[in-house]
Amino acid sequence: MTLLDKKIYFIGGKGGVGKSTTSAAMALLLSKSGKKVLLVSTDPAHNTGDLFHADFGGGKIVKAAQNLDVLEIDSERESRNYINGVKGNLKGLVKATMIEEVNRQIDMAASSPGAEEAALFDRITSLILEEIRNYDAIVFDTAPTGHTIRLLTLPELMGVWMDGLLERRKKVNENYAQWMNDGEVVEDPLYEKLNERKNRFKKVREILLDHAQTEYIFVLNAERLPILETAKAIETLHKHSIHVNTIVVNKVIPDEADGNFMAQRKANEGINLNEIKNKFRNLRQVFLPLLEQDISSLKALEQVSLICREQIEKLHMGNY
Repeated sequence: MTLLDKKIYFIGGKGGVGKSTTSAAMALLLSKSGKKVLLVSTDPAHNTGDLFHADFGGGKIVKAAQNLDVLEIDSERESRNYINGVKGNLKGLVKATMIEEVNRQIDMAASSPGAEEAALFDRITSLILEEIRNYDAIVFDTAPTGHTIRLLTLPELMGVWMDGLLERRKKVNENYAQWMNDGEVVEDPLYEKLNERKNRFKKVREILLDHAQTEYIFVLNAERLPILETAKAIETLHKHSIHVNTIVVNKVIPDEADGNFMAQRKANEGINLNEIKNKFRNLRQVFLPLLEQDISSLKALEQVSLICREQIEKLHMGNY
């Protein structure tokens, strides 16, 4: 199976290294191979619309090119929808006299650290489990590294948390049954709802860990800090059984660049490229050149997409 045969792609990396450009080029490449592709931006900065000279705001899927749709996820909107969904699930399961206090507690939890990530991942879960049936591939353009790590490790953490909640709820129901219901366990809609969510997290985690379906790609520049951050991120994800198999080294100075300044930059870059090739020697390595112009048009994006294809074909011929 080659790099272009996956169903789901997560593209991450340090801020400013070219994740959005790489994600868009990858999505465009897949779409031009005849696949129907959805490009999803989870980065609050949202550069995707700028690349395609289009407005993808509003949190809805928009057609960007032939076989290519784009969705920019608004984390604040998703957080509000998520909280309203939780309130809706509890409506009818909580006594009317307590619902106001329960809603107040939920609103307080909504402002706690990690709430937006949980809401964002809930939307990503829906895309992976439900929207994927409408597409041959989904490409996720993620926010900078730390955010990406928290996002991708959420299914594991949420799974453990949900197990704890379900176990406590089960014991409460059993104790209640012993004291009040002649030993027969009563139906518990809240337990069923928790169990349903646990199963969703379990399904999406299985997909995220299935390397036949999911590919993780980190983008970096041939500079010291991106190299260090990428190495740490790959190691952290590995501890959570998420294995990055591909890196994209972006903005490599081309051989034809001239002048003393560029010569010095290229000499320094050469040292970093050697470190990248050695440090990440077990990973696919795709190298994209620094272009003369900004990637600010569909034509320039297609150029990057073509270079990506050439690089990936070389990797395939090398039987990586």
